[in-house]
Amino acid sequence: MKRYLFALLTLAGPALAQKSVPAIPFTSVPDYPTLTEGMNFGEVAGVAVNSNGHVFVFSRSNSATGPAFGAAAAQLFEFDQSGNFVREIGKGLYAWSEAHSVRIDKNDNIWAIDKGSNMVVKFNPQGRVVWVFGRKQEASDGAEPLGHPDPPLPPVEGLFRQPTDVAWDSQGNIYITDGYINSRVAKIDKNGEWVKSWGSKGTGPGQFNLPHSIAIDLQDNIYVGDRSNHRIEVFDTDGNFKRMFSIDVPPDPTSRATNGATPTGESLKRVIGAPNSICITPGPNQVLFVGESTYPGRIFKVALDGKVLGVIGRSGRNLGQFSGAHALACPSESEIYAAETSNWRVQKLLLH
Repeated sequence: MKRYLFALLTLAGPALAQKSVPAIPFTSVPDYPTLTEGMNFGEVAGVAVNSNGHVFVFSRSNSATGPAFGAAAAQLFEFDQSGNFVREIGKGLYAWSEAHSVRIDKNDNIWAIDKGSNMVVKFNPQGRVVWVFGRKQEASDGAEPLGHPDPPLPPVEGLFRQPTDVAWDSQGNIYITDGYINSRVAKIDKNGEWVKSWGSKGTGPGQFNLPHSIAIDLQDNIYVGDRSNHRIEVFDTDGNFKRMFSIDVPPDPTSRATNGATPTGESLKRVIGAPNSICITPGPNQVLFVGESTYPGRIFKVALDGKVLGVIGRSGRNLGQFSGAHALACPSESEIYAAETSNWRVQKLLLH
């Protein structure tokens, strides 16, 4: 695969001297996964892999019978290690409104984060609902679309406003990024009891402007993808700010946006490396994979200290290209799953 060298500009937080970033050669598995006859995904918002290699896909689909504006759009599917369809989980679930993320914990429980209903649902491996967090608005309560006042309204303990992602520390505590409106991280203990939250809207250390993704390493460092602030912030399990870094690798100058005009100038600076998705590989030598939004649309391999180790792909619609890498799953350094909202698909990537 043809390799390009990209100049590294700057990293927020501690600067890391780095002259170039190599392209990582890879293969995208064609026609993955195997869909049953007549089956298609909508916007694919989430992807996760369990201990048996089964792949879970959270898709913004099943909206055809709803209104054109504001239709419910969420289905959760399971595929086996060969990519064959296994089942749909939670068909017609009360919480389904707009799929955002799916994650698998160390016990193979399945966690679905629904942005539209403001709910986080834990299923056991058999697909039965075990816990629910948050609550969606109902017509009897005067339900209406959530506003986006700036500054935001004060958050409410135990409730969410468009949550985005979930992760767990070594003790089983739960961390939920909350999200598009509240700009905070919520901590819940292993028994499901609310502990605390931290963060507010802003650009300072420990503040957020759309915490969109979250992952935790073996040392219980919490990495939060602060998407609209173009950075990844790192915290301890009490929410104390430790450090932050940004990815500022300019795109291949021949690449183009898949939707609309290709950004330039200040608008380009805002989207380069903006952490749309994060995953961390299993130990002992962990690395991050970080996905950009629709443009420049790349996936980065990053050391835990923030050093960019390589870049995967470019913007586009074709196999091996990306547009809206909304979620990543990385069961190893050589096998990556990318969920794309703009391209309505999951890609299985084999890194060489």
